Formats: sequence, structure tokens, C-alpha cells
Amino acid sequence: MPETKRTGSGVLGGLLGVVGLSAVAGVLVTAAVTPAIAVSGAAASSAISMFDNMPSYLEIDELMLPTTLMYVNPDNGQEVEWTKFYDQNRSPVNFDQVAPVVYDAVLSSEDPRYYQHGGVDLIGTTRALLSNASGGQTQGGSSISQQYVKNVLIQRCERDAEPELDADNNVVKTRDEVLRNCWEEATNATGAEGYERKLQEMRYAIALEQRYSKNDILLGYLNIANFGGTNYGIDASSKYYFNVPASQLSISQAATLAGIVQNPNTYRIDRPNGSIVNSEGVGYNKAPDGSIDDVEPGTIQALYTLRDEGVINDEQLLAAADGYSATKGRQLYVLSRMLDDGKINRDQYIQAAIEPITPAITQPVTGCQSTGAAAYFCQYVVSTIQNDPAFGETREERDRALRQDGLRIYTTLDPRVQIAAEQAMAEYAPTSIEGMKFGAVATSVEAKTGRVLAIAQNTRYVPGYTEDPNESSIVFAGDRATGGSGGFGAGSTFKLFTLIDWLEQGKSLREVVNGTDRNIPRMTNSCEGQGDWVNPGSDRIRNFGNQRGYNGTPLQFTAQSLNTGFIGMAAELDLCDITNVVAKMGVTNPVDGTRVNVDVPSDIIGTESVSPIAMAGAYAAVANGGNLCQPKVIDRVVDNNGVDRPELVPARSCAPVLTPEVASTAAFALQGVMVRGGTGAQANPFDGTPMLGKTGTNEQRHSWMIESSTNVTTAVMAGNYDGLVDISRTYAYDRRVMDIRYPIALQIQAAANAAYGGDDFPPPAQNLLRQVVREVPNVVGLTIDQARATLEGAGWEVAVGEAVNSDQPTNIIVAQNPSGQAPGGTVVTINPSNGQAVTVPDVSGQNPAVAAGALNAAGFSAQLGSCTPDTGSGGGRVTGTDPGAGTATTRGATVTINFAAAACPGQSGPGNDEDDDE
Repeated sequence: MPETKRTGSGVLGGLLGVVGLSAVAGVLVTAAVTPAIAVSGAAASSAISMFDNMPSYLEIDELMLPTTLMYVNPDNGQEVEWTKFYDQNRSPVNFDQVAPVVYDAVLSSEDPRYYQHGGVDLIGTTRALLSNASGGQTQGGSSISQQYVKNVLIQRCERDAEPELDADNNVVKTRDEVLRNCWEEATNATGAEGYERKLQEMRYAIALEQRYSKNDILLGYLNIANFGGTNYGIDASSKYYFNVPASQLSISQAATLAGIVQNPNTYRIDRPNGSIVNSEGVGYNKAPDGSIDDVEPGTIQALYTLRDEGVINDEQLLAAADGYSATKGRQLYVLSRMLDDGKINRDQYIQAAIEPITPAITQPVTGCQSTGAAAYFCQYVVSTIQNDPAFGETREERDRALRQDGLRIYTTLDPRVQIAAEQAMAEYAPTSIEGMKFGAVATSVEAKTGRVLAIAQNTRYVPGYTEDPNESSIVFAGDRATGGSGGFGAGSTFKLFTLIDWLEQGKSLREVVNGTDRNIPRMTNSCEGQGDWVNPGSDRIRNFGNQRGYNGTPLQFTAQSLNTGFIGMAAELDLCDITNVVAKMGVTNPVDGTRVNVDVPSDIIGTESVSPIAMAGAYAAVANGGNLCQPKVIDRVVDNNGVDRPELVPARSCAPVLTPEVASTAAFALQGVMVRGGTGAQANPFDGTPMLGKTGTNEQRHSWMIESSTNVTTAVMAGNYDGLVDISRTYAYDRRVMDIRYPIALQIQAAANAAYGGDDFPPPAQNLLRQVVREVPNVVGLTIDQARATLEGAGWEVAVGEAVNSDQPTNIIVAQNPSGQAPGGTVVTINPSNGQAVTVPDVSGQNPAVAAGALNAAGFSAQLGSCTPDTGSGGGRVTGTDPGAGTATTRGATVTINFAAAACPGQSGPGNDEDDDE
């Protein structure tokens, strides 16, 4: 363990730093312009003044730390580190979490007088600067405190590094080039600027030691230093190179890392490209392309010395030198310094020297790609962070928060549901289908909280653009902002919003509606700037399989997903109201977040694109008694100090958007979809958990299954993510593409039900289940235009039927069907007069012969009908006609005369009795 207290010489060093270094500065700065030691007093005085005027206080910034995505395993409460995002892979440790041998290795090789000087090793620094100025071998000469200062300044530069762009947004410098400049500017030790930088570094180092203890500075250096590539800090580097924490490093490993830190990207040991050792024992590491790194080589002459002394043999020498010989040379230097300082003994030195450098490279889990099949959930979380102002005002600030702020972000992922979703997707949805751009996605949302529990997709996740149809970076579950998706046509799942509006208008699920296949002449749309929709004669919505439709109820239409039924319902509503329902239930245009307008009949049945997560949220609101909980993927954010940061959790709300009565009645209707015989029955686990749901197919391009218990909602989409291929005629794993939604949804929902359960849905509102008939206005006697206006004004659809016989004028309505009361949505047929009828005259009481003459004269064909014996009627009296008097009928029609007579033809009358003949 290194010393922890400052010694007397250390105090003296500090005084020299404050007082003496100002004088020495004159010599050092002047060396920038002349190699001679003798310089003028004026130059030295000027240098001293410059040094004294330099800033002395250096603010120690927060370390750049990886942000970790987490989730909690609900089965045991264990917090699981899911993946990390970083510019610098770092895991800071405290002083006791570093093996003592690491301190010994670093101090012996980098700053052996660390605990004696006051921040600047004047002897070493002066020697190095003068050597550099005189053209000798370049030397460092920086103390640990100075190196810590240098790394703090480098990190400050790197923290804000972004690509440099010109006025046309063309890349002038890549981010890697900008980062390289940060390093070069901070390590430049040549020329006037280099010496000025060195002096400023000294000035900061002296002030640093007046504020912090030696141990704090040493630990700070080990936590900030680069060890090659993106590996920073002793602990993360130990885990990366040797798969052990810093507390468990061996002498050999500690010496290797202490050597790497001197020139990280030269001595790094994660490039297994071999090495070259020349006859003098000088080793070179090979670059990835097989060339020799253009860097100072490392000497392994010490191994030859051990061989010559008989300590090791040729085989041991070759084994020790193999692999990373330049790094081995640097390690041998560190070991020799430790031996000289008495930090290790001779046996420890030999054992470490002959031990080959054997990396156990352990790649850190980083980025969404490392999360496997859950990568699309991960990317949805990342996109949420990148677009949420809680993490920064600009996109650049949010990206830096993700890569540098060391946050612990607890996601809503539930492995019980996520794993089931991944397995179902793998089992039923191939990563691609020949001849189409096939995509499938599933997501589950906790209805009462909005927490997204699972997102699974058929493709393999790769960041960026790919032409491989099996791969994608787009998160199909989200929208353009949260994953780059433009959404998918909702099909009949969109009918939910018409159903909701129907109920909100107080209409009953059992009201009979005209759901036949017919032309709708007009639909009301009161939204500003929209205007009513008027049928152009071609926009006629038909049913799947060209079914004719029927007069039925919304309850029936929902269970059977009848297009014409919902068109009939919408004809009695206001399209603007349906638009407003869509908006308040959280469904927006997935491309730009604007409202989804319902303007034409085809919108009612789901031609507009929507995101699966938004649709899951809308159905969850129904299952949750009308309360919409906006979908969320982040539960909690903790900063790098372990402090909860609720202000960083993206704002999401739970608020009522439907009345409980409307929600429960809609749920009642949607449960009919999931019973046997309903269109969604194939996706029902039938595990005793009550389910509601809705199926949907959009233009044979996209197929949907959305189902929900009272606790969890699952939405599945399968179809084209681009283009138009008929999914009813395309197969995957011996199943139509349009049908794979069912087993996927079933398997996921079964897992959700097992984990979360579900209660009975509340009973529907009885006033929304009432039987409904409506009064039909009587329009007989009105003109055609008057009758149409009267009926349409009362909400009835009108059809003008054939003209019927009547003596009324031809534009007068003389018949209608139905009349009185009828189911809502029934078409009322009105029949005008043909103007050609004549009226049967009234001939009652007349002699039949006289009556026949009158009827013939009126244009009818008279004939005698039945005769009733009546002694008081004498020779005959007309009792009526058929058709009756006043009836309008066609000219020439037969009119039958019915009469009474004392003696009817063919009958025996009084006085003709046979007994009388006797």
C-alpha cells in the first residue's frame, strides 16, 4: 500500500512549487526559443510574470461515465444491468478497491517521488524539458498530479466533441478527428505553445495538491486515465483486458496496465495480430492491418538477460515474448522499476517477467445490439431519451447524457412477457419472406400504468441502414420519433373510435342500424375547414368477401367486424367527433405527431397509419375503465451519485378520457370479438381471464390483433412494412401471413395473464343497451321534395320508389314504407302518384242495372256479384262494390256490384213455394 501522508520533503516540494517554480519557469519558457541554458534576465523575468498570471484553480469535472439501462426482475426483485452506452467505458472505484500492487506499479514507473514532491517533480520535469528543447530523446517528466490535470483537460475537451460541419452541413472533421485533436493539443510538448501548456499544467498541479490529498489525486488519475481504445479507468480496463476487477490484479497484470497507460493505443493488448522481435530484443506490436505500429518500440532485453543468467530457457523466453512484445518490453520496464524500488522481490520479478501477457478480453455489454432479441425495446428507450427535453434542450445534449452522464435508467421491461414475445415471434414470424418486405411486431402495455412490458420484432436489429431484408434498425412498434417507423394501416382495429363516439352520443349497442352494402350520400363533418363528406359516387365501402351486410346492431357489427355496419353507424354521427375521439385516446400521425383526421368513409375502417404502441394504449384505456395511461418505458432515473432524479423521468400521465359507462359498454362489445365465433377467438388463451379485443386487416397489407385483460394489453401486427403484397395469399411456416397474428398474440397474452392476471370487466351501462326504434314522419300528401327534406331532417335515409296509381298529381307522395316506427338506419321508401288513376263512383242503393250503366259510363267494366235475399229490396238494391267507392284504380278495371233483392237470380222467392202450387 503506498504512503498516504505527505512527508517533510513533500511539504518542501510544495513550497518550491509555489515559490521556486516561478523562478525556474523563466528557464523553462526561454528554452522554447533557444537551446542554450544561459538566457537574459529580461526573458526570465517575463516568463516568471507569465507563470504567475496563469490560472491556478482547476475545476475537477464529473467523470464521463457510461449510462446503464436497467430492468427489475419481478420474480425476485433483482436489479439487472441490461446494457450500457458510453463514450468512455469506465467503472470508478474507491481507494480500497484497487490492488496495492497497482499503485506500486504506477508510481514506480511514472512518479517514484510522488509522495515527496508538491505536485511537480522539479528535477524530473526540468531534465525532461531541457532534453526535449535541446533535441534529445523526447521525455515526459510529468508527475502523477500533472498527468491527472492533463487528463481532466482532455476529458473536458472530449465531453463536448462533435463532428465539425461546414455551412452546408458537410462533415469537415469527424468526431474521431475532433477527439484526436483534444489529445494532441493536451499532450503537445513542443514549441512555445507546448511549453506554455506545460507550465499551465504545473500551475494547476500545484494548486490541485493544496486542495486534495495525495491519495485522492492518485485515485482520481487511475479512474480517469485512458488504457487504450474506449477503456478508461483502472477497473473497467482490468475487466476488459483480464476479466478481473482492479482489486484482483496480479503483479504481472498490474505492470502491464501501468505500462499501457504510458502510451495507451500503442501498448493496448486487444489486437491479436502478433508481434515482431528483432535480434536485439526489440519488440514491435503489429497494427490491425499487419503493419508495424509507428511508435517507440519496447525492449525485451531483460528476458535475454534472464536467459543468459540461466534463470529461464529459450522456450520460456519465446513464450514470454510472444504476442505483444512491445507491450512486454514496457511491462518489463515497469517490473524493473518496482524491483529497484523494493516493491517486489527478485522471485516475484522473475515470475512476472517470464509470464506471457495473456489477455482475457471481455467485451463490455454496450449498445442495443448486445441485448439480442430485446434490441427493439432497447432502441425505443434510447429514442425516447434522445427526443425528451428532460435529458437536455438539444439533441446533442441528450446524446451526451446517454453516453457520458453515468445515469442508471430503470426501464419498464418485464422479462416474463418480453421473453414470451421473443419466443412467439421466433416461432411464428420468419425474419423475411421471399417476394415481400415482411415485418411483424408485438408489444404489451400494462393497462393501469402505461408501462410497456415487451416489444418484439421479427427482424434482427442492426444500427443504421441495411439492405439485408432479415435486418432492420427501425422499431416497428413506435413512430418516427421513437424508432423511425411510419406506422401501419390500422384496419378494423380503428373501428374502436367509431364505437366509442357512438356510445358517447348516447346511442345504444342494440339500436338497429342499416348495415347493408349501399351508397351513403353524405356524412356530417363539423371540424373547421373540413365540411361534410359528399359521396362522389365511387367511395363505396364493401365488406370482406363482398358480403352484402345486414340491418343489425353495433354489438353484432363489432363481433363480426362488419365494415358496412360501421359505415352505417358513422352516417348517423359526426366525423369530427370521431376525429376528436382518436386524438383524446392518444393516437396520432406516427410521422409528425399531428391529428389523425377522419374525413372519408375509408378512414373509419382504418386506412390511416398508426403505431402499435399507441393503439395498444387506446385499447388499454378501455380496459382501464376509461383512464388513458400514456405508454412509458422509463420508471426511474438515478444519477451517478445514487440520487433519484424524478425530473429526468419523461413526463407521462394517467387521466380519464372516457366515462366509466362508455368504457364498460365498449368493453362489453369488444368481449364479443374474443368469444368462440368472434373474429378474435383464435387469439384468446381461454385461461379463465376475461378478454376483450379487436381484429383488423388493412387492404390485405397489414393484419392486426389487439387484445386485453383488465391489466395487460397486447397488440400484434404482421404484414408489409413497405409495398403491397396480398397477405391473404402469402404464407409463412405453412400459415397465411394474415393469420400469424393469432398465435403470436395468444402466446404473449397467455404469459401476461399468468404474470398479471385479470378481473371481470365492469358491467355495461343499461341505458346504452336499450332496444331502440324511432318514429318515422308521415309524409303522404307532401311533394317529393318536401317529403325528402322532412325525412332527411329527421335522420332517415330516403329512397324514391316507383310511382303508384293515384288520382293525385304526379309529384305528390301517396305511399311510404315504413311508417309509424322503425329501426334506426332503415331506408324509408316514398312512392309518388302516377296521376293516371280514376275513382270508383258511389252507386250504393241504386238498382243494379242502373248502377252497372253508371260504372260503365265512368270507364269501368261492371259485373254483378253476390246477391243477398231481402224481401224489402224488391227488384234489387246495390249494397257495395269491389273495389269500393272512392278507390282510385286504373281505367277499364272490373268493378263487381254486390246487391240485395227480394228474389235473387237462381233462388225460389216468396209465392213460388211448391206447397202454394198445390
